[in-house]
Amino acid sequence: MSITTRLAKFEDIPQLNEMIALSVRGLSTDYYTPAQIERSIKYIFGVDTQLITDGTYYIAEKDGMLAGCGGWSKRNTLYGGDQHKEVEDPLLDPEKDAARIRAFFVHPDHARQGVGRHIINVCETAAQQHGFTSFELGATLPGVPLYKAMGYEAIERIDAPMPDGELLGIVKMRKVLS
Repeated sequence: MSITTRLAKFEDIPQLNEMIALSVRGLSTDYYTPAQIERSIKYIFGVDTQLITDGTYYIAEKDGMLAGCGGWSKRNTLYGGDQHKEVEDPLLDPEKDAARIRAFFVHPDHARQGVGRHIINVCETAAQQHGFTSFELGATLPGVPLYKAMGYEAIERIDAPMPDGELLGIVKMRKVLS
């Protein structure tokens, strides 16, 4: 079974949001409480349409089925979907800033089958083609092992507040190309 990627389109958003919720519910239970999982789907995780507009958000498919999604950004936002953003998202300077690796989710039926790694490789290559030589991301706790295996180092732990007072642990990570 080969993994293919394509750019996400606006008409993909309903299916992507469904898959994102399945991913968070299916892969986060060992790391977050049920309340954190449900609130993170409501307040933080979802499609960031700016990535689709910028042409930097990808869908991974295995045998024609949606297996995962993820992207990279030349903008300042580190994590979160449309429902998490409140301000304009300024452009980064590839000479001094790190590209953002963003909004990665894998369908639970395709977890640990190389989908996430495949999308990260696509994103890193695309960001490099736009002049970026370093990358930053806001990793969910279940994503940290994959990112570490791909050369990312933890910078800091962020307890992302949600509107109802619940906190979600996220790890800011960085990778610099040599």
